[in-house]
Amino acid sequence: MRLMEQTIKLRREYITLTQALKEAGCIGTGGQAKWFLQEHPVKVNGQLEQRRGKKLHAGDRVTVTAELSLNISS
Repeated sequence: MRLMEQTIKLRREYITLTQALKEAGCIGTGGQAKWFLQEHPVKVNGQLEQRRGKKLHAGDRVTVTAELSLNISS
């Protein structure tokens, strides 16, 4: 399978992990984030992350699945 990369453009100083997952279409509502993070090993800059409110800044890279990566840009 091929790795798909999506760029999430910041509208403010940061975006939370939940907001980024919603924008990427991984979850439909913020309430699904807790379940999604328990079921899928999401990494931020190579580190496993389970905090829904984790602040993502420009330059951060989120690996959602083996097929999907998100790049946070300003």
